[in-house]
Amino acid sequence: MGPVFGLLKTAALVVFIYMAALFLLAQVLKNNSIVDIGWGPGFIAVLAALFIRSPVLFPAKVLFSALIVIWGLRLGLHIFRRNAGKPEDFRYARMRQRWGRRAAVKSFFFIFMLQGFLMLVVSFSATVLFAAPPRPLGIPEIVGGLVFVVGFLFESIGDAQLAAHVRDLRNKGKLMTRGLWSITRHPNYFGEATIWWGIYLIALPSPGGWAALVSPVAMTLLLLFVSGVPLLEKKYAGRPDWEAYRNRTSKFFPWFPR
Repeated sequence: MGPVFGLLKTAALVVFIYMAALFLLAQVLKNNSIVDIGWGPGFIAVLAALFIRSPVLFPAKVLFSALIVIWGLRLGLHIFRRNAGKPEDFRYARMRQRWGRRAAVKSFFFIFMLQGFLMLVVSFSATVLFAAPPRPLGIPEIVGGLVFVVGFLFESIGDAQLAAHVRDLRNKGKLMTRGLWSITRHPNYFGEATIWWGIYLIALPSPGGWAALVSPVAMTLLLLFVSGVPLLEKKYAGRPDWEAYRNRTSKFFPWFPR
């Protein structure tokens, strides 16, 4: 695991610098929502740093890197378009109000550095793979790529369907309950978790690959119990249309409507 720890230190340094820069930009803009825009591209920054330290290419590494770059760019661009011209996200606005005069200091640690730590944990699959010796593609890598594609489709199609719903003025005040949203209340979050399980499978054959399990587990738990599903469910709780939707639609894993 020696090479892994060396690359982990590099990843940690890059994540710290990247998140500190995002924090400074957020202070100028007075909008902490940019941390969400920077989430996907941050993984690309980590990959770039790891590649500088470990530039040897092999099929699994190329596949892994290509998938992360595609995912990170799409997610960053999607959130940028979604947030353009809008005020600070309600989650961060509430934190800013609650923290008062200490908002800047607390946002540095509890928003930017905390998300930086999570980025480091979730990107550990990349750290493990980049420390591995060259190898050809095997069954785990192929299966992982297919799992990634399933997750990517759920996330990207779910985001596109929701964006189209919001743009249609006839849907103002209405919940999105069609398309992928009819078989899971959070197709984008399900897709995100699935993506990282696919990424983990690509890294698994690497020496110490079992340790990369922390990446998909951390992402899945984060989405299910911390910053993803719970916050949105709480936002709509009590609305009659939401309660009806909740009673007939699977919370996370896609399933037939009840």
